[in-house]
Amino acid sequence: MKTVRHNAIKDLLVKTSVTNQDELRRKLAQGGIHVTQATLSRDIRELKLLKGPDGYELPEGESEENELPSIAGMLESFGTGVKQAQNLIVIHTTMGGAQPVAASIDYEEFDEVIGTIAGDNTVLVICPDLRNADEFRRRMEAYLA
Repeated sequence: MKTVRHNAIKDLLVKTSVTNQDELRRKLAQGGIHVTQATLSRDIRELKLLKGPDGYELPEGESEENELPSIAGMLESFGTGVKQAQNLIVIHTTMGGAQPVAASIDYEEFDEVIGTIAGDNTVLVICPDLRNADEFRRRMEAYLA
């Protein structure tokens, strides 16, 4: 549980600013991780978080190792094609490329994407409707061009 909690804290700090412990505790609770103030203080100490003018920050070098390469970089490395079927997008990749591409899409939290499913060389991207799927497909095609 400690590792899950530490990873959740790191993820929050990469994605949002957190100004104090109470805000961090609330954001963790929203993600289903309930923790006491004492445990959170210990976690902050163990993670060696820094308190900057904008709130808590990861130590130098920590945020980079948690970030995935952008979807543009992933598609440049692994992408071979994009097709659309109604609200579904299929991204074809080289063998073994689907997992990192799907993870990158998930990490970037695109508004037009509900979720992804990755095989070995194919990613299925589920969009809520045709309009969002069109927009997402065009964006992915631009990255592949």
